[in-house]
Amino acid sequence: MQQKRPAEFIALVALLTAMVAMSIDTMLPAIGLMATELGASHPNDRQLIVLGFFAGLMFGTLIFGPISDSIGRKRTIYVGLVLFVAGCFLCAVSTSFPMLIAARMLQGFGAASPRVCSIAMVRDGAGGAAMARIMSFVMSVFMLVPILAPSIGQLVLFVTSWRIIFLGFIAMALMAGLWLALRQEETLAPEKRIAFSAARLAAGAAEVMRNPVSLGNTIAVGFIFAAFNAYLGTSQQIFAEQYGQGAYFALWFGGLAMAIALAMIVNGRLVMRLGMRKLAKYALYGFLAAWAVMVVAVLASGGHPPLVMLGVVFFCSFFCSGMLFGNFNAMALEPMGHIAGMAAAISGSLSSAIGVFFGAIAGRFYDGSMYPLAFAFFAFGIVSYVFAEWAARASVAASQRVAQKTGA
Repeated sequence: MQQKRPAEFIALVALLTAMVAMSIDTMLPAIGLMATELGASHPNDRQLIVLGFFAGLMFGTLIFGPISDSIGRKRTIYVGLVLFVAGCFLCAVSTSFPMLIAARMLQGFGAASPRVCSIAMVRDGAGGAAMARIMSFVMSVFMLVPILAPSIGQLVLFVTSWRIIFLGFIAMALMAGLWLALRQEETLAPEKRIAFSAARLAAGAAEVMRNPVSLGNTIAVGFIFAAFNAYLGTSQQIFAEQYGQGAYFALWFGGLAMAIALAMIVNGRLVMRLGMRKLAKYALYGFLAAWAVMVVAVLASGGHPPLVMLGVVFFCSFFCSGMLFGNFNAMALEPMGHIAGMAAAISGSLSSAIGVFFGAIAGRFYDGSMYPLAFAFFAFGIVSYVFAEWAARASVAASQRVAQKTGA
């Protein structure tokens, strides 16, 4: 289905996609204040404000993708936006920390719908180079969110309560829903819809699990995502409290987020020339090298390496992570072309589950020094390398089997 207003369509998809990043990054300057005000029992409990959202997002990704194939993209987005607004409202009126975490999970579950369905809308209307072109514009807008969102959150805190941030999210969701209803046609034709089936979902999950290329790359990206999740959960504690950079936290976070944006640009320029596997291998080597350096620095400094060095290691680590996210995900879906949509939902949910679970464990060990995170991130890199190598060898073996059959 050809879009009649491509520029407006790109802007709408960018808005729907950006809701997830806005819901995470805008909150970061406020999570310490939120946890204290609502009576969190431990300083590390604030990390659950981020991880709870990711947990809801994980389950929502698994559910809303297949549902949108059945009832259409717009209806599914409407359902998600209603749940997202409900979660935001409950966050804004929360009277206890457990209530806030439950509301954040609902918010994340609802946010999964516009995230998944907006990309599906692009796929419905364009393929190949046309889809890549649209997504490049969307990602250009999306990359600005982690850079700007913490500053928006910090500005709100200067003026009023953290609860107003959630009212902003509600306004954003209502605007997106109204725009979608009035200006965007349904992109999935009725004759192309597939009835939702739990059996079909289970069969797709089994196929992803049985394929070492898909499973290996999914687990590999999951452990890189675990490191990123742990950083998101602890970044406010690290910069604002451990290093006394509270007034500059938004600048530190936004500056480091630029590493991921830069990685996407570099990856887009090099992937056709060098290939996904080679780029992913080099990026993983870089990730391991960065955290090996940090482990040495942490041991030499009693857990408190110089701030500038910490920033450099994080920047290098995020640049490598930005290269790994896209390439590992793409390689995980390579053997799954016949069930691409279902496999994307399953692979995304599994990698998110790994990222949330192990990221939460790493974050809980944060003790005011960089000891726990440095060792955890280096360990995550090693595990990712092991599974990436397993997937690469399985891919080579599969290619050799195909070559032998073709030759025969």
